[in-house]
Amino acid sequence: MDSAGYTIVLMPADGPKSAYELAMERLRLKDREAGVEERPLTEAQKAAIAEARQVYQARMAEREILHRDALHKAQTREEVEKLDSELAIDRDRLASDRDRKIAEIKQQSAK
Repeated sequence: MDSAGYTIVLMPADGPKSAYELAMERLRLKDREAGVEERPLTEAQKAAIAEARQVYQARMAEREILHRDALHKAQTREEVEKLDSELAIDRDRLASDRDRKIAEIKQQSAK
C-alpha cells in the first residue's frame, strides 16, 4: 500500500497484449496448423525488398509531381476529378506492383 492507502498492483513485464499482437499470434498459429514454415529472410532478400519499396516511393513521388503540374493546368472541375481518379488508379497499380515484387522476393526463400 502507498501512503494514500491504495494497493499498487504491478503488471507482469510482458503485460497485456495489443490487438495487433493477438492477431499476429492467431495468424502464426493458423500458419503452423496449415503447415506453413516461417523462414527468416536473407540479407539479400531484405535488401531487395528495401529496393522494391524505394522504387515504389520514387515512382509514386514522380507521379504526384506530374499530377500537381497537371492540376495547375486543369480548367474545369471535371478535369481535376479525372486527374485525381487517374492518380488513384496509378497509386493502386504501383502498390500492387510493389507488393507482387515483394511476394516474389519472399518466395525465393521457399525454394
